[in-house]
Amino acid sequence: MSDDAEAGADAEAAYLFTVQLYLDAEAPDVWLDPAITETTMHKAAAEPGEEGWMFFRDNLWRGEINNYEHTRRLAEEALGMEVRSIEFRELRASEAYYEDLQAEIGEHLDAFKADDAAEVVKKYLGSRVHVRE
Repeated sequence: MSDDAEAGADAEAAYLFTVQLYLDAEAPDVWLDPAITETTMHKAAAEPGEEGWMFFRDNLWRGEINNYEHTRRLAEEALGMEVRSIEFRELRASEAYYEDLQAEIGEHLDAFKADDAAEVVKKYLGSRVHVRE
């Protein structure tokens, strides 16, 4: 496992996406068949209250990507390759992270136009939250 993968595996929370990538060979006498592969992209979730912690609010709605082309371009920039498709799978988080996230949401309910943190989670993430030990 690479150092980057090990660092990501230690993240308290991550957004998981299924992505289909287009692979293109540099050499003209080499090709790939199939040239499209599917994998899981993990994006570390910012700590609640830190810059970027509202990623879910800005990019998801009821557990689905709210602006497909924008999110696909973000993935292409992050991966440095063509992304043919992207689908949100889940927010995977430790119990501590999820509790902190709910508390932080509770402090900013006006930004979500909601009455409580549970409503916010349902509104943006749907049922796609996986809390792990």
